[in-house]
Amino acid sequence: MKTLPTILAALLLAGGPALLPAAQAAAPQQRAQAPGWYRAMVGDAEVTALSDGTVTIPLDQLLTRTTPVRVAARLARSHLGTRVETSINAFLVNTGTHLVLVDTGAGALFGAGAGRLQDSIRAAGYRADDIDAVLLTHIHGDHSGGLAQAGRMLFPNATIHVHRRDAGFWLNPANKATAAPGQQRNFDEAAAQFAPYLAAGRVKPFDGATELLPGLSAAPATGHTPGHTIYVLKSAGQELRFWGDLLHAEDVQFPEPGVTIRFDVDSRAAAARRRAVFADAAARGYLVAAAHIGFPGIGYVRAQGGGYDWLPLRYSALAPRAQAAGSGTAAN
Repeated sequence: MKTLPTILAALLLAGGPALLPAAQAAAPQQRAQAPGWYRAMVGDAEVTALSDGTVTIPLDQLLTRTTPVRVAARLARSHLGTRVETSINAFLVNTGTHLVLVDTGAGALFGAGAGRLQDSIRAAGYRADDIDAVLLTHIHGDHSGGLAQAGRMLFPNATIHVHRRDAGFWLNPANKATAAPGQQRNFDEAAAQFAPYLAAGRVKPFDGATELLPGLSAAPATGHTPGHTIYVLKSAGQELRFWGDLLHAEDVQFPEPGVTIRFDVDSRAAAARRRAVFADAAARGYLVAAAHIGFPGIGYVRAQGGGYDWLPLRYSALAPRAQAAGSGTAAN
């Protein structure tokens, strides 16, 4: 009786490999990203960065108070062309007593690459119905475009907080006639997004620097829009500031804070505000969350030469706590 090794040897001598099962072709590429959320602790508050997706914009054509050649050179140093895929980030804050969303993404306004906020909220373990407050840094399509869909509130249990000057400007149709051509559509988009919340009495404008919820306050940062606002989270000795559109092009505006963008309503004021906020963040060492820094958009600012650079929060599987400036190690 022939043994198994004898049979295998005979097969090989007879060209046996052709008789064996053929190797499978390479597995098909998946070409999909992981769910867009990342979590960190700031004191006792849980902060979840949420991706609404991305939008590709021609920075050499949009950035102002600079030149296209200079913009291209800055981007090239980061291995980027002039058309840059830019993150659209929102942030969810669970204080233990409130579930607060900072900005709502673009909804259906920015094409197929964006509008993923609702999926990211669910993937992060929450529901839109759980959110009891929405803080808008300002009224632009990629920050307030995810409020509603087809006239229906997407956050039906939330109160919408927005600076009174932004609401007064963008929700007043009389201002549309005198607005810059590139900004006119924002009035129509804002009216549609806010309509169901206004009808339900769920819009609550505020003025200036004020505490909106325990541990969460507003800090004026006007320039990009008339009521552009930074939100400040403080918990157990830690601090994080939600920047909104304080900057749009991290690879250009960190080294050159004076560079502005065509979306600014008042570019001179926006540049001055950016310089002041960069200096404060670098000096004090608090954590920053930004809408258009590469996802998750959470990190620190460091002075570098005549400008600044960005230090992303390092990944941790344990939801890292913010590290206090000057402390030796971060505690998880």
